Amino acid sequence: MGGGGSALRVCADHRGGINWLSLSPDGQRLLTGSEDGTARLWSTADGQCCALLQGHESYVTFCQLEDEAAFTCSADRTIRKWDVRTGQCLQVFRGHTSIVNRILVANNQLFSSSYDRTARAWSVDKGQVAQEFRGHRNCVLTLAYSAPWDLPGAPCAEEVGGLLVTGSTDGTAKVWQVASGCCHQTLRGHTGAVLCLVLDTPSHTAFTGSTDATIRAWDILSGEQLRVFREHQGSVICLELVNRHVYSGSADRTVKCWLADTGECVRTFAAHRHSVSALRYHAGTLFTGSGDARARAFDAQSGALQRVFRGHAFVINCIQVHEQVLYTASHDGALRLWDVRGLPCAPPPPPPARSRSRLFSNKVGCAAAPLQPA
Repeated sequence: MGGGGSALRVCADHRGGINWLSLSPDGQRLLTGSEDGTARLWSTADGQCCALLQGHESYVTFCQLEDEAAFTCSADRTIRKWDVRTGQCLQVFRGHTSIVNRILVANNQLFSSSYDRTARAWSVDKGQVAQEFRGHRNCVLTLAYSAPWDLPGAPCAEEVGGLLVTGSTDGTAKVWQVASGCCHQTLRGHTGAVLCLVLDTPSHTAFTGSTDATIRAWDILSGEQLRVFREHQGSVICLELVNRHVYSGSADRTVKCWLADTGECVRTFAAHRHSVSALRYHAGTLFTGSGDARARAFDAQSGALQRVFRGHAFVINCIQVHEQVLYTASHDGALRLWDVRGLPCAPPPPPPARSRSRLFSNKVGCAAAPLQPA
């Protein structure tokens, strides 16, 4: 195992825990959303805070950063859009009646999930609700989206406006036709809350992780449960899909690596002293964040622990990697930057099939089922 990592920089400007960390597509900025009710923009060039986003009336639950705009959602039941250059609030999205858990910006649409048991689609530019997705019997926690061009084998793909997949504490995931708001499939099988999900758009497969300690793979067109991944001993908290491998972080203090196409567990990453709360694969290295307040770097191929990053005081909620820097955001309120030079680099994987699916949380062939309301 390599030596411990020392922080390049500690950004302690927030006055409450950081709940999420988002990296802009162009890699120039980071966005943090905090328990203190604010979000902050940071430059990846020098680690400096370049804007304070103030306006929410309660804690920020989640955030997503695009190149031109930042999006935040909050326990104040709203979503806000911000100008990344000036820090000014450009739009307030109102309509949810409880905490907004997650947001997802894709295909010029904004999707949101809430404790009010609904998900919603909004016009990014107008700030108005375009569609409501009603049917879950409890909180909607997690979201993923598959655009129409990711569904070439599906009849009427253009007409349905793509598919939204939601996971809920009611133990189900649902697949929705975005244009109509109709529920296309309900994915039943979990016996606990669905905490995380990822999509493999080329194969139309959703992977869901649950408090029942399983991961399940589903065909989102037919609704069929394809396989169950059963070896975890605690809730599955986060998922990452890379090169036909699913990585799962669990309350059982491990990460497991599974073959996406068979469900076989091929590797277990131990060494954590608490739940695994965050995952990020980058260039052959698997980075993890844990409730033990440490981040770790593992060789994704061998499973060997390469480095431990110590310094946070509480659980690490989110991690990002850009170039040779690891960013960790913690409930202790700090954003830490770590030098990850010297970790082995894997050759880049082949380019993926055309896919514009975007996912948030913390992953067969297509059955060409007609897209009829379920």
